[in-house]
Amino acid sequence: MQFVGYDTGGPGLLLSDASSDDTETDPGASADVEFVSLESGTELAYSLGERHCAGAVTDDGHVPCPEPTAPHCPQHASTWVCAKCTGICLKDEMDCVEPHAIYLAAFAPDAFKVGVTKEWRLETRLREQGADRGALLAVVPDGRIAREREAEIAEEIPDRIRVPTKRAGLHRDVDEAAWDALCSEFGVDEDDRFRFSYGLDLRDRPVAETIATGVVRGVQGRLLVLDHAGSTYAVDLRDLVGYEAAPEATTRDVQASLGAWG
Repeated sequence: MQFVGYDTGGPGLLLSDASSDDTETDPGASADVEFVSLESGTELAYSLGERHCAGAVTDDGHVPCPEPTAPHCPQHASTWVCAKCTGICLKDEMDCVEPHAIYLAAFAPDAFKVGVTKEWRLETRLREQGADRGALLAVVPDGRIAREREAEIAEEIPDRIRVPTKRAGLHRDVDEAAWDALCSEFGVDEDDRFRFSYGLDLRDRPVAETIATGVVRGVQGRLLVLDHAGSTYAVDLRDLVGYEAAPEATTRDVQASLGAWG
């Protein structure tokens, strides 16, 4: 079996029943894909083996790939050109001709970013990123205008926050004074602000680790938080993609949190 993808909205992991032998004997064959729930309270018991390209997940199933590059080799890596857009369309024909939202997102305690998304996806997009707070700045007619405005704001506020920064603040509260000041600077009304809770109930910073064994506390953006052997871990779901997995709890020694010794 192999972890071949994840869903932050579900939330869940995609587990293929493909094996290493399958990639060598019939690389074009497709394998069944199972959705592994990551709802709070779910118990995971997988040990990780070798890691290689996760191949591709299609309507027909998972197409495995033996290439050693993980999570995806160049053949199976996909690039969303819209993520690089600053208002000059990189496609043959612009297709983002529907209302887009320009927004601010906050990650505890005081990391802020600007972003854009289709208007109807605003709250979904904020949750996908694991934002603790969100604020709608404006709705514009299309993605080109939104990206132009985003690029202007990004000269002052970042347009991306790295996962380690998000992980470092999982146990923290948002600096409300700093967030209020930022929203006031952009003239955001209370009605256009969002608050999100992911039910993690953390007192201390979870340990960064790549494991798939433990009891799930929850998922915040791309970060899976689970309890295992007296410690709490934060796992970047992307870091699991490509690993072969056996249906048994890990026996590998992992770093324990300070609370495990109390």
